[in-house]
This record gives sequence, C-alpha cells and structure tokens, in this order.
Amino acid sequence: MLDPEIQSIVDQMAAAPGPPGHLVPVDQARAANDHDAAIMSGPGEEVAEVREITVPGPGGPIPVRVFRPAGEGPLPLVAYAHGGGWVIGSLDGFDPLCRALANASGALIASIGYRLAPEHPFPAGLDDVRAAVPWLAENARELGGDPDRLAIAGDSAGANLATVTARRLRDEGGPPLRFQALVYPVCDSGLDTPSYRESGDGFGLTALGMQRYWELYLDGADGRRPDASPLQAEDLAGLPPAFVLTVDHDVLRDEGEAYARALEAAGVPVELRRYDGAIHGFFRWMAKSQLSRQAVAEVGGALREALA
Repeated sequence: MLDPEIQSIVDQMAAAPGPPGHLVPVDQARAANDHDAAIMSGPGEEVAEVREITVPGPGGPIPVRVFRPAGEGPLPLVAYAHGGGWVIGSLDGFDPLCRALANASGALIASIGYRLAPEHPFPAGLDDVRAAVPWLAENARELGGDPDRLAIAGDSAGANLATVTARRLRDEGGPPLRFQALVYPVCDSGLDTPSYRESGDGFGLTALGMQRYWELYLDGADGRRPDASPLQAEDLAGLPPAFVLTVDHDVLRDEGEAYARALEAAGVPVELRRYDGAIHGFFRWMAKSQLSRQAVAEVGGALREALA
C-alpha cells in the first residue's frame, strides 16, 4: 500500500496526458524533469552560501554547485551525483534537494554536473564524477571543507556513479572516502529481478523506462561490466561504509538491497533502510511528501554522524 501523499502523486501521474515516459523525447523529458522539480521539491531551503565552480574534466570543464550550510568551518564535504537515468537531471533540478541535504548533514554538498547520455554515453558521466572527487578533495580547504572528512552520495543513476567512483578511487589510489550514501541505487543491468515484475508499471519509473535509460547510457557497451553494474564487481572489500536506501514500489529495489548485502558480505559496514509506501523519485518531493522530508533528514543524519 502506498503512503496517501505518494498515492496522490501516482494518481496525478496516471491522469497526466501524453505518451508513456519511455517514449518522450530526451529534450522534452529533461525540460519536464526540471519543471516538475520546481513543483515537487519546492523553492529550496536557505543555506549560508552557494558557489558555482568548474572542475577540470576529461571532456572539458565540469560545472559543480557547492552548497554551504551555516556553521563554523572547515566542514565535511560530500560529492553528490544526481539521478535521472544518466540521461536527465541537472544542477537546477536537484538544487532544492542539495540545499536540504547540506542543512541536514552540516556538510558542504558539491553537486556535480556530469555529462549526460545519449550525447555522452558510458563512461563519460562516470569519468566526470571520478575526476571531480579528487579535485574537490585537493581544493577542499579553499571551499571551506575538510579534506579528511570526504564522502560521496547520489540517488538512482547518480548513486550508481557514486558507488562505482568509490570503488575506482579504492583501486586507483584515493582520495579516501569516509562514507557513501546511496539512495535507490542502480546496481545491475539485468532488468530481471522480482521487483521489476512487481513494480514494472504504474509506479513512476517503469521497467520499459529503465530499459531505455540503460540503452541510451550504454550505447552498445557491455552493461555487465562492473563500472556499469556495480553488483557485478568481484571485490567490494575496503569500500567506505554505506547507507543504502530503497523503496518497496521500485523496479530497483531488489538490486539495491542485493548490493547492500554484497557490501556487507565483503566486510563493509552497511545500514540498509527500505521505505515502505514510497516509489522511485520520492526522495526529492519535499514539498509534497512527509516521507520525502523524513528520508532527506535520515540520509543527512547518516552523513552527519559518519563525518563527525
């Protein structure tokens, strides 16, 4: 059963005119995603400072928006990768969420404007996040941050990029991360778990929608590679402690929970939290959902505790 506020949103989605989401052209989907964010997320909380910077990247400068909460520095620093199936999503669309996370965590939130598919398919977005995190660590003090209290976080496809980046940093010499916060992460390209069958239609993100995102992102690349499907990685030992949030009515539920179990089996401390009554995408619906506000507070609290 869905939470009543979430059910109301699902009903509005079902009644909305237009083709199914997986048939909407990419440019229209991007515009709709940002438009909906203004309604669903609200205007955003006040923070002490917002800075627009650019970070050197493999495909050119990467835009990064840094949100600073009130408080004496140096503050912990969290690199954040937004969701959107590697195809949609923007710094503007996730601005209210990052403001709320900054205040909830007491940390600088550095939102990374990585390149999107299909113009820039796998591994372009991943390479951008991988490039941004060491730069942020090296320049943390200039931003008012503490390079020794560094974490990575993301939602959906952004959580995929976050956890793959954490593994690559482990393998490629740092910088060390204290924590990873993964909100309904994309963890495997198989599209064949029970949650795909149970929640594949009628709950926002559909099975066909996720299939389309994978196709646009991979552009023919092998989706079973661990850099695309982190659940396929052979060695997860030594990764930073993790907070993994899943929701019951979500095609990604089972793979996210399987990844949490795989991390735990590898000796990584993990807190797995499933939100019942919610659907994919709810994390940034702060203006419409008490569950969303609760989840943001919980993720922010986990970051605050880990980076204390």
